[in-house]
Amino acid sequence: MCLGIPMLVRAVDDSHALCHGRGETRRISLALIEPPPPGSWVLVHLDTARAVLDPAEAAAIDAALDALEAAMTGTPLPDPADDPPPTLPPHLRERLQ
Repeated sequence: MCLGIPMLVRAVDDSHALCHGRGETRRISLALIEPPPPGSWVLVHLDTARAVLDPAEAAAIDAALDALEAAMTGTPLPDPADDPPPTLPPHLRERLQ
């Protein structure tokens, strides 16, 4: 299984970026996207940036990966009462009415 990991771009050269995410720094290929400026978030698969993310998307993916890691290691997950319940996006809510 291949998971996309959000990584923060630190520096960019012609076709690669130095990125940091989930506790590691890697040299990432930019062959599939336009070179993003430093400070941007990218979704990385197999050391290749596949998409530029906004900070909220990056945080949501990181949270999901944290939950997956916790489930795999048997670490208790945060109490769901601390977060609002999930809701359907508006275009799907309309179908249920």
